[in-house]
Amino acid sequence: MNGTTSLKVRIYDGRRAILGDATNVFIRIIDGNQQERLARSFDQAELMVNDLPLFDNLGDNYTVLASKQGQVSAGYHPVKLSSSVVETVDLMLIPQPCRFNFDQARFAVLQQIRPTFCSILSGIAPDANVRFDALLENDPANDSFKGRLAADLLNILTAMQVIQLPIGTPLDYLKGIIWDGEHGLQPDRFYGWADPELVTQVKRAAIQHRFDPEVNPKFFHRGATSSYKENELGEANVQLTFHENDRFEVAGVNCIMVEPDIDYYRDLGSHGLLEVLPGMFPGGLTDPRMVYVLRWMAGRRIAGIPEFDPPYTIE
Repeated sequence: MNGTTSLKVRIYDGRRAILGDATNVFIRIIDGNQQERLARSFDQAELMVNDLPLFDNLGDNYTVLASKQGQVSAGYHPVKLSSSVVETVDLMLIPQPCRFNFDQARFAVLQQIRPTFCSILSGIAPDANVRFDALLENDPANDSFKGRLAADLLNILTAMQVIQLPIGTPLDYLKGIIWDGEHGLQPDRFYGWADPELVTQVKRAAIQHRFDPEVNPKFFHRGATSSYKENELGEANVQLTFHENDRFEVAGVNCIMVEPDIDYYRDLGSHGLLEVLPGMFPGGLTDPRMVYVLRWMAGRRIAGIPEFDPPYTIE
């Protein structure tokens, strides 16, 4: 060992606020050598853990886990500890069962707080206000899971809004979403029409090592010509898949079809084994609630990444 250090752990709820009822929150901390360094319950949402050993190697890549009865467990890895700074890990626990609070997601409200979202939703659907508000109340894919399609849309649009390309963000090039038909709204992605310049901008970002190209994108995305995943976050990165042979004119722009989605895992192997294969069975598709939690926690770990703040909460 090479000395010790401290770690600050904070527990939040699905409203992105410090957990109010923090009784019996169980915290586990495991070092990079898979040795358990802490495993006990606390009655507080913020705590400082001291005397964690340092190794000056992969042993310093810690795992932090939190659980509480009636809540979905959460964790983060790796948390690289050092002697020069006290790291802070923010974990989010959401209730099980839970519901979406869409009070700030009504179309009329979105026009005030996220007007770009409304422009894209209305790109090829003049009645988008009615369509979108209806999604908040029901979900044709699962009547017991109300709002899944809307939450998925809001997650992806929120994430795309802060991805910095060499020029602009992906939302600057997205002209409209496809609501119906073969490429209509999906529980874990949507299809839309984008200015072809988006492909150029993403390729430039990949050269700058901010996106990773997917090898053989047609394997997971039928008809795709290319696909790129952002790589700045530990989990819940946006993947932009392009179907450049599919064209449609929107507002005078000869657009190509783009398929945005958010994966749980950064690693392509884990994505294939743990996310796509379960998604082949009912109920196994990427869950927007998990995306909400993972992207929020991952963004809190990276300097310069705005907080993930879709216009809804989980309660």
